[in-house]
Amino acid sequence: MRQTSIGSFPLPDRGRVSSYVAHVPATEGRELPVSFDQGIHVGVGPRPGSWMGVGFTPQVFTPGVPVDRDLLAAAWHAVIARHGTLRTAFSTGADGAVRLHEIEVLPGSWVDHIPAQGQRPADVVQSVLDSACSPYERPSHRLLLVEGEGRPTVVIGADHAHVDAWSMLVLVRDLTTILDDLLADRTPGADLPPVPAFAEHTALLAAQPPAPAEVTARWAEILRRAGGVMPVFPLSLGDVSRPRPDVVDVVDILDAGELAAYGDRAAELGARMLPLTVSVMTRVTLELTGAPLRAVMPVHSRHEPRWRDAVGWFITNSVLDADLPDVPHCAAAVKEAVILGSYPLAPIMAPYGGMPTAPGMFALSWLDNRRLPVTLPPGLSPYQLSASLPTQGVMVWFLLNDDGMHVRCRYPDTPEAHASVGAWLTAVSDGIRAEVGRPPLRFAVA
Repeated sequence: MRQTSIGSFPLPDRGRVSSYVAHVPATEGRELPVSFDQGIHVGVGPRPGSWMGVGFTPQVFTPGVPVDRDLLAAAWHAVIARHGTLRTAFSTGADGAVRLHEIEVLPGSWVDHIPAQGQRPADVVQSVLDSACSPYERPSHRLLLVEGEGRPTVVIGADHAHVDAWSMLVLVRDLTTILDDLLADRTPGADLPPVPAFAEHTALLAAQPPAPAEVTARWAEILRRAGGVMPVFPLSLGDVSRPRPDVVDVVDILDAGELAAYGDRAAELGARMLPLTVSVMTRVTLELTGAPLRAVMPVHSRHEPRWRDAVGWFITNSVLDADLPDVPHCAAAVKEAVILGSYPLAPIMAPYGGMPTAPGMFALSWLDNRRLPVTLPPGLSPYQLSASLPTQGVMVWFLLNDDGMHVRCRYPDTPEAHASVGAWLTAVSDGIRAEVGRPPLRFAVA
């Protein structure tokens, strides 16, 4: 599974783009709890690019042969039936608060999307997802089919309030499994494990006791040191007082053999690869800025086995704070970040009016797909997709797969950000490669 933006996703230059539009009655079911992160995300309101997506090419599709759309739609409805969050919708109450209700998602129809002059299929896909997967849409997810040269491509998009990166793997696994079952005339999804709804996780988290005093105090210290906001990128990004068009760079840092050697190197130092990578980033940041590494770090909350096959936003923000580049210190910093993100954030952030952010926010994400308990069938060529949209901050994703390690970085399109982020990212990639005795590798734009 690679990660890229929709603008860099390898779709044909010409082709037919269609999507399956489910029918949702106006009536609502019972009200469900809204998680802290859902409330922040949805509370910003409708806007393009609030979605996450995944694109893949099912092997059951044959190049040049029309797809059985009724079968694909039936498989998608079976996926929707499995995951409660796909049968919910957000609204705003009379008090302005974000609310969540159960909805019915009934059979609908396929719609062809005619491109405007000069639009590529990727542009059409983004346009559909921007409108269909906005926070208040009912439902705020959509299944698309792109047919052109080669094997047809399926794209699944959903507003981020309902999914995380792990969830996208689950959706691909479930859809391809159910599609195979329907083609073989088996009971769809009979071998897939039953899964609870994400709203149950939200309720359990809200019922937890308050965080220990030392955790709340540590959050206060981190925010104070960062000027009362979440950490920002430590080098100049230029004028980011307003969102700028985004730049997305994808760097292939290590191939499969080099990644195995990198894991061995981390083991020699008594750590995993993440603390070793944090060590490299901390050293680079100190060398370039004289400041420690401080960044927002998403951490997951799928701590119990029952959530491993569930779909939802099982991610919350924490902070990685590393002052020294030695690996044991960085391992402790990673551990602390996990602890800080393991308690309900709503009461911790209440004195700040929610998660306090500022232009230039710096975030680091780490996902080792090889360690996830979700296995995809071979040959799908899957990509995790995000929108191309204006941004004010820097987001770095490290992705580890069977074919190696790559990093994806999004930042504002300003001359200063090009220079600053480019220098930081180049130094980090070179530092990682140096740990396994490999020469510098200048990154290429995806």
